[in-house]
Amino acid sequence: MKSADLVIIGAGPAGAATAVRAARQGVNTVLFERSSYGRDKVCGDGLTPRAIGALNELDLDLSPCHRIDGLRMIAGKVERPLRWPETSRFPSHGGVWPRRKLDAALMDAAAEAGARVFWDTEALPVFEGNRVVGVEAGGQKWTAAMVVAATGAPGEVARRLGATRVAEEPYGVAIRSYVSSPRHAEHYIEACLSMRDPSGNVVPGYGWIFPAGDGTVNIGAGSMSTMKRFGRLNLNSLLDMYHHSVRETWAPGPFLERPRAWRLPMSTVLRHGPGWVAVGDAAGLVNPMNGEGIDYGLESGIIAADLFVQDPSNAPFQYDRIIGERFDAFLRTGRRFSLLIGHPAILRAGLKLSVSTRSIAEITLRVMGNLVDSETPGAAGKVLTLADRVLAPAEPFLRRTRSRT
Repeated sequence: MKSADLVIIGAGPAGAATAVRAARQGVNTVLFERSSYGRDKVCGDGLTPRAIGALNELDLDLSPCHRIDGLRMIAGKVERPLRWPETSRFPSHGGVWPRRKLDAALMDAAAEAGARVFWDTEALPVFEGNRVVGVEAGGQKWTAAMVVAATGAPGEVARRLGATRVAEEPYGVAIRSYVSSPRHAEHYIEACLSMRDPSGNVVPGYGWIFPAGDGTVNIGAGSMSTMKRFGRLNLNSLLDMYHHSVRETWAPGPFLERPRAWRLPMSTVLRHGPGWVAVGDAAGLVNPMNGEGIDYGLESGIIAADLFVQDPSNAPFQYDRIIGERFDAFLRTGRRFSLLIGHPAILRAGLKLSVSTRSIAEITLRVMGNLVDSETPGAAGKVLTLADRVLAPAEPFLRRTRSRT
């Protein structure tokens, strides 16, 4: 039997941020990751200004990260490039940092802070009654005052904790690869909001190009599960179509690696319990309106660590309260919105509206940049609050008429 103050399962941004923050405050921290050092995670690699703010709070060296100054949104024939806004909480720039390098940098920082890291080791929670008291990993048991689940999409850890996705809630799917492009060093990311599948069906999602500054760009596409005929959606064909559509503007080369797809959880039954919390994707902290979750993962990990330092026994309850106050209303609105745009006619009208004027496009920009929560409402937050109230009575109808997968 071994012991630690805090045990973390998963070495993605959420788990690493928890480890960095806790270890720097003197917490005896242990982290288990079932993959090897240099792990990759299929992802768009884009960092919002909110993510950059969290990385700055962790005092991470951002020099390897390619700076991004804004977002170019395309809907039909309308194209609107907008710079990231200046806010009181977040910097006015984002970045692109391939996950192989970002995750390695975060884990190096965790190890330097004093966290003990065990690679190639699967860990599973151990219970006494209904309380998590530690983990079993590598044939040994570890006791801990709190266990942090940072395991991404639902798996065995989530199943044991009861932190699985809410079955009736929407989720996202996405696919990405890398290609060479002469515009690899551009300082704007690009999102095509008006996507169609090979059969001509409108897709409630978007295609993206994120310049990495290293000769390549991350190219990908995604959709929500509320899409009509979602069960017939072929992500490889969708990406092929998008790759073909940007041949004149980005001159992309062939895929440098096999396109890889993944699922984006956007809800969870539980995100805390006696002796444990879930952070990042494991807590369902993914924006339903853009599929982004790195920034939420970093932020939730920092919150979990700080609360543990303040009061280990009460940290899970306080964590759930603070995360709920900060994010729940916005994420609920996003899920309702995804039900709405699952209807093709509404989606087509919404796309025209989203970039119709600069003022409306700036609201869209803040939503796409995860810059809205209870602490930074602004005009976008007020619009979303109003939209949430309007959508609330319509939600039962939207659920009855949604696409079934």
